[in-house]
Amino acid sequence: MMKPRIYLSSPHMSGEEMAYVQEAFDSNWIAPLGSNVNALEQDICRFTGSRYALALSSGTAAIHLALIVAGVQKDDIVLCQSLTFAASANPILYLGAIPVFIDSEPVTWNMCPDALETAIKHYLHSGKKPKAVILVHLYGMPGFLKEIILICEKYDIALIEDAAEALGSAYFNQKLGTFGSLGILSFNGNKIITTSGGGALLCQCQEYLTKAGFLASQAKDDAPHYEHSEIGYNYRLSNVLAGIGRGQMKVLPDRIQKRRSNFDFYKKNLAQLPGVTFQEEPNGSFSNRWLTVILFDPEVSSVRPEHVSKILTQNNIETRPLWKPMHLQPLFRQASYFGGNVAENLFMRGLCLPSGSGLSEDELLRITDHIRSVF
Repeated sequence: MMKPRIYLSSPHMSGEEMAYVQEAFDSNWIAPLGSNVNALEQDICRFTGSRYALALSSGTAAIHLALIVAGVQKDDIVLCQSLTFAASANPILYLGAIPVFIDSEPVTWNMCPDALETAIKHYLHSGKKPKAVILVHLYGMPGFLKEIILICEKYDIALIEDAAEALGSAYFNQKLGTFGSLGILSFNGNKIITTSGGGALLCQCQEYLTKAGFLASQAKDDAPHYEHSEIGYNYRLSNVLAGIGRGQMKVLPDRIQKRRSNFDFYKKNLAQLPGVTFQEEPNGSFSNRWLTVILFDPEVSSVRPEHVSKILTQNNIETRPLWKPMHLQPLFRQASYFGGNVAENLFMRGLCLPSGSGLSEDELLRITDHIRSVF
């Protein structure tokens, strides 16, 4: 008989969500906004240290609004990390702007500062200054923030932090999402905590908050009738879903600890296998370990990610490849790219393992036993 399925990153409820959901029903405040939304935004600010937070329908919506608030318009250049999920880059196209992709560095797997500066200098030389940089903290690991912030400040370019995978991660004790001009969080069903579907925009100035909130609520002008001078969006989070988020925020530290414990378990049980390595934390970095990823070295072992994935799939265990770099995607085949082959190499060599905070030790043993059997 097939054993129960093990998913990559399942939602993990705290048991406190229903009280807040019931509050929304009892007050008949089912539509967007309401007390749960307000309280969730306060919880997010308290946890991250961000001055402001805007609860939204998705992390993708947050990136879209961040680009608008940063002043990105049609034909502007936006420099985006290539090794990421498509949602990091798609909103660039929403605005008719031009995505340009940047390679990773091999330490954190995030945006390479050297490749970033090369791209900026290239476009400055051609007379077109990039408008924004989108840095992604991949799988919860902080990027090289010190170097990238210095570059963005040097050339006066807005930094947008895509921390969709990195809620709870920190860089020298400061939470991710609070370093850039704007920060992005996701509460999708597979994230470290979830509102079923949802996200948040973090910002540190009132002007950004006001503008983003206006646009996210259909851009209704201050008038006694429905007056619209700008394109608006229906991007605010439901008061019902925000109730789920309030219950989830209460257990976020526990969820981070469990995901980090999963990583430690995998490393202890698999690191001795030939050619297997892990995403390590540089000095000053703290990862929430949203997903544990292993790399396979083809020069050390003949075992490939697809071999391990096949065995796990046959045993009802879900895995995923690393994100396929954006510069290799058919959608972005015309986009420019700066860097080498680090992102492509990581994609070819990596495999994401089940990392949910609800995993039992028996399930972790089941996963590692099957992986070891391939070797």
